Amino acid sequence: MSSADRWDHAVTAAFAELLARAGLDPGADADYTPLTGGLSHRVVRVDAGRRRWILRVLDPAVSAAGLGVPARQEIANTLAAAHSGVGPAVLGTVDEPAAVVLEFVEARTLDADGVADPDALVRIAAACRRLHTSTPPFANRFDIFRKTEELLARCRRHDLPVPDGYADRLADLARIEHALSAVPLPQAPCHNDLLPANLLDDGRSVRIVDYQLSGMNDPAFDLGDIAAEAQLADDLVDLLTAAYFGAETSPRLLARVLLYRIASDVAWTLWFAVHHGLLAGTAAAPAFDYRAEAADKWARAVRALDADDFGTLLDRAAGRAAAPSAQGGVPDSRISRQESGRRS
Repeated sequence: MSSADRWDHAVTAAFAELLARAGLDPGADADYTPLTGGLSHRVVRVDAGRRRWILRVLDPAVSAAGLGVPARQEIANTLAAAHSGVGPAVLGTVDEPAAVVLEFVEARTLDADGVADPDALVRIAAACRRLHTSTPPFANRFDIFRKTEELLARCRRHDLPVPDGYADRLADLARIEHALSAVPLPQAPCHNDLLPANLLDDGRSVRIVDYQLSGMNDPAFDLGDIAAEAQLADDLVDLLTAAYFGAETSPRLLARVLLYRIASDVAWTLWFAVHHGLLAGTAAAPAFDYRAEAADKWARAVRALDADDFGTLLDRAAGRAAAPSAQGGVPDSRISRQESGRRS
């Protein structure tokens, strides 16, 4: 299929102009192929003779809606990840409109089944470790609990629908935050959006792409986010955690990852609700069902919060030997509904 079948001449001419401004010459016969893995920005594969690049054009509406970091920050973090080698090399950038040109990585874009392969999980853990330990620090911070508050406020401000009972679960989310804060891990450069499509596997190593939500964060969140996005079974979460932490692996660290898996589903439920409500007309993947994805994430979060082992995970992550009292050391406003009876 030719580029003319994909986009009209005006669009491909705009792509060519962006490449030229980034210092690259695609030539008159370059072919532009849309890549559909991204859910927010426009991502294009450029075939220019024997050369192949990835052009990522950043939509300012995404960060304006709270669904990503500002474009300049995303580009800066993409450059930092390229420095460590875990991200693709950056071949050029454009300030306005914001765009970045990346090397094309010859690798398989993973899906949930690919992430669940034990050998791939070991490579994914190594890639995360490289990102967290070898990437220069990012200038911005990311906190999944503050992001949840931000997204919920945006839903309320724009009268966007949220799942029934969402507000009732905020006390549980606060209990997770309280448990994780008991024994914090040092902040590191984190991706914070490790859905399978952002992982490229060539069979030897994994590269990580799309730094739309990147920032300094607890590295265990990246592992929990992988577990949530790929819907990993518990034994595979064990494997991922052990492969990442090595000899330092402990029940406390595993509980930390599992709690972040829950927090990921709780927060990203609202990400998809906001995207559907505010950006449906300009979505990079219009065929994707953002509303259904929000519902699926919320259903998984509720199951995990209602699971018999939720209290045990809180205790282990906080380093507590036994379940807390009714107050549990948590401020009154954060007492879980577990103590007052569960909703059906």
